[in-house]
Amino acid sequence: MAALRRSPEEGADGRTATLDEETRVIDLASSSVRELNAELHSPAARRYRVLSPRGTHAVAVGIDDDIDVHVEGDVGYYCGGMNQRGRIVVDGMAGPGLGENMMSGTIRVRGDASQSAGATARGGLLVVEGKTSMRCGISMKGVDIVVGGDVGPMSAFMAQAGRLVVCGDAADGLGDSIYEARIYVRGKVGELGADCVEKELRDEHRAELVELLTAAGLTDIAGDTGALGEFRRYGSARKLYHFTSEHAGSY
Repeated sequence: MAALRRSPEEGADGRTATLDEETRVIDLASSSVRELNAELHSPAARRYRVLSPRGTHAVAVGIDDDIDVHVEGDVGYYCGGMNQRGRIVVDGMAGPGLGENMMSGTIRVRGDASQSAGATARGGLLVVEGKTSMRCGISMKGVDIVVGGDVGPMSAFMAQAGRLVVCGDAADGLGDSIYEARIYVRGKVGELGADCVEKELRDEHRAELVELLTAAGLTDIAGDTGALGEFRRYGSARKLYHFTSEHAGSY
């Protein structure tokens, strides 16, 4: 089908003034990803179903509106990149760069994700219900990432801010050259990266875990005191960059 166009009711800046409450359907078997993204950049509806993605790259990138996008199938590189405000669900697997540089909103993948999920992301919530490959959360700058399974090597490499929760195992190099991001891992952890150390898990961190797991929909873990007790916290030893106590509130 051809890409769906915006409604005639639009503001002076060309953005849609009112959004249709009916779900719109775009089938990538007959529409291009360029047409899809053009529609999502100036949406006429609040909810979208995207059919037949078949591993297509750059699906639902650059969203800047309060809309729901349900992708029914696997996606390729950079799905949900630069997302702001959008709520994206992928019923399938995701390729490299999922949610790269996302600013806000949510992205949920019901399968696994490839490398560099959430790279450089500054805000919002990224949930991968399965596992992720290497460099999950690389250079993250404020995003919250919750992974239901394992993460690959060098996850949270150079992570500056934000929170990474891993409900499975973490491979070698976790938190290498980390700044002030916080990492929680329930399973086994390989060799830690440079300047990453295990830290005390205090009551405020348990409360933070409950908040993140609940937001990710993992309420069975969030409500299980025993499961919460299996998590360990990791962060920066603060030996690889200049840290001063008078600026501690900025970190």
